Amino acid sequence: MGEERLGDDALLGRVAGRLATATGWAWQVEGDRVTGPGTVAVALGDDHTASADHVDLDFVLNVDRPEDTTIADCVVGYGGTTEEVADRAVGIWLDTTGSAVLELLTQEGRFAGHFGSQDPDGFPGWHAIHGGIVGWGTGDHHDLVQDWAVRHVLLPHLAPALKETFERDQLVGLKAFFGGGDGREIAEIRVNGVRHEAGSRALAELEWPRPEDGMSYARTFVLLVHDEGGE
Repeated sequence: MGEERLGDDALLGRVAGRLATATGWAWQVEGDRVTGPGTVAVALGDDHTASADHVDLDFVLNVDRPEDTTIADCVVGYGGTTEEVADRAVGIWLDTTGSAVLELLTQEGRFAGHFGSQDPDGFPGWHAIHGGIVGWGTGDHHDLVQDWAVRHVLLPHLAPALKETFERDQLVGLKAFFGGGDGREIAEIRVNGVRHEAGSRALAELEWPRPEDGMSYARTFVLLVHDEGGE
């Protein structure tokens, strides 16, 4: 892992480059943010760890109303150099959180999947956009948890612990990060960037695989678009 955090300008430049490649749209660094089409931007969020491998990114759908339209998230990168850490962090963010938000913007089914409010694999009462599922680890079973996450739905199992706890009735971001190995384990749900204790416990209670050798982790992101009141 790199010993120093990549500079803000260089990090934002990587965000702009990855977004441009993914979408074909123009994204550019302007001051302390990356601006995209219309009112869309990505800004660095509040750093709550001071760790060199940790990145906080805020996807803002409308820069004129950031309090209602910001999808806050954080991600950890890994690698042998500062640049590798930043590149992996941005890539993981784009493949999970970014894919869900880009799908909201395009509505093409190209970046992420949609689940209606009554879909048994979705979140009851909400329209959900499920971003990608990424994984990493070490050893022969490094992809064990990711494979499980691809084959098993999470939202119906997490919904009972999460419903009625949201401060918004639209644009609720849910991050799931879980896995472990070598005697360690983590299961974390964050709602709009803040750890949700009941949701994290519900995730920990699911029967995802615990590797006996090496390590295996998975991460995904779901954007709950709006509360449809169970319709």
